[in-house]
Amino acid sequence: MTQRNTFALLLAASLSTACSLAPGVHMKDSEVTDRAHEQQGNDEFQIQVVSPFLIQRFAKEYKAEVAARQPDPNAALLKDYQYKVAPHDILSVIVWDHPELTSPTGQYRSPEENGQLVYADGTMFYPFVGYLHVAGKTVIEIQRELTGRLKHAIKDPQVSVRVAKFLGRRVEMAGEVRSPQTLYLDNIPLRISDALVKCGGFVKDSNPAEVTLIRGGKATLLNLMSYYEEGDLKSNWLLLDGDAVHVGSMSLSQVFVFGEVKSMGTRPMFRGRLSLAAALGDSSGFDYTTMRPAVYVLRQEPNGKPEIFRLDVAEADSLILAAQFPLKPRDVVFVATNDLARMNRVISQILPLVNTIWQTWSMIYTTKTQIGF
Repeated sequence: MTQRNTFALLLAASLSTACSLAPGVHMKDSEVTDRAHEQQGNDEFQIQVVSPFLIQRFAKEYKAEVAARQPDPNAALLKDYQYKVAPHDILSVIVWDHPELTSPTGQYRSPEENGQLVYADGTMFYPFVGYLHVAGKTVIEIQRELTGRLKHAIKDPQVSVRVAKFLGRRVEMAGEVRSPQTLYLDNIPLRISDALVKCGGFVKDSNPAEVTLIRGGKATLLNLMSYYEEGDLKSNWLLLDGDAVHVGSMSLSQVFVFGEVKSMGTRPMFRGRLSLAAALGDSSGFDYTTMRPAVYVLRQEPNGKPEIFRLDVAEADSLILAAQFPLKPRDVVFVATNDLARMNRVISQILPLVNTIWQTWSMIYTTKTQIGF
């Protein structure tokens, strides 16, 4: 065997193992499952292939999730809703034919200025009656009580009561809304969707799928997207005094795309939703040097168990499946290449060096031949 043949054989042997030494992250199904079995002790772990059956399973799981959502515990109050007076409200009390009681400071003053303030202890003062506890009562109940207690001073009193200014019951609106503010509850029931309208609606970066309602120190996550798109009333709760609503940001709902794509990075989820096809499209597609790549989705479930899904893009229906595959926040999309593509990459990286060595060897060989060695 000549020295040239020996060099060629050594070069071929080195290239045959180069794909395993190629730079970058490599991923094989067998290696992943072996690590899960050995390191995590999970003998049942398997990479799940993205198929029509998997998409159907996701659809069933979503329907089950919607059915299991907690309904509004105060939805029954909407039917016969009545505002109950609270401390710091201002009441307007009219006693017909008795302007001295109705407008004691003058008829040209506003109802709030002529109104009766509800003190912090829940009482208000009224002439010929004294202090009357009104907090927690409706205006009708207060009207009846005032009428009964004025009878000793006025013959057949005609009394009308209403809230001149609502200041007693309030909710806080914060997060990704156009105008975060404090809203005061009044005699019209206020649901979350109503409160959002009063705050100017959502902003560009808001995530209606993650609206947090804080009530009594307990946080409840509500999905307002299901209300707006599907009419799911379970998520549109009636607001009560002391509630705080926080609209989440899309910055907390992201997926990460790595591997053999033209543009790696973080992809925001629009309104809390993003399909696998959209994530790949936002990454400018696959790298042009990649041949028949495999797409993996790595997911960490709330119970701590990882899930890995694989999409074989060589199949004809792969793009349809990718468009129907729903990603979740903090999913990692990894596009892996095959051994042939890694080999091509290694060859392209070392080819200039190989050409230099080959040319040097040829010059030495030619020189030796010419001088008779």
